[in-house]
Amino acid sequence: MDKQTAINEVEAAFGELLGAVQGLDERVMGTVFYGTWDARDILAHIAGWQQTMTGALERMARGERPTPEGVDYSDENAWNAKFALALKRQSAATVIAYLQQGFANYVRAAKALPEDRFGEGKTVNRILEASGYGHCREHLPALKELRAKSGA
Repeated sequence: MDKQTAINEVEAAFGELLGAVQGLDERVMGTVFYGTWDARDILAHIAGWQQTMTGALERMARGERPTPEGVDYSDENAWNAKFALALKRQSAATVIAYLQQGFANYVRAAKALPEDRFGEGKTVNRILEASGYGHCREHLPALKELRAKSGA
């Protein structure tokens, strides 16, 4: 996938994600329905991954490795919990605002990379799938189901 296609895919998936929660009230957003998580937790952990991967993309733009020395992202559950906990007591509006700002930074970092860094199997594409469009779409069915059950 070339640069523009990858960025378009990320933006489209993010739009779908926001559309699934748009207009849901605090009660619905705070309803635990996804294991021990509510919609705010889902959005918070997506925001956490995007913020973290913004740093990875920025490091790549400087010619550095995407992952800082000594950091290991392989325990996804631990990172997910950390990211969700970071915004646990925040309102839905605050979590969504944080997610949107982080997403703007994430896309800006991706756009700053040269075209030759993009392509099938390349690190940038894997990052954008794992923390961007693939991640948003992974959680989209659950959020749509919450929306449907809420009657919104």
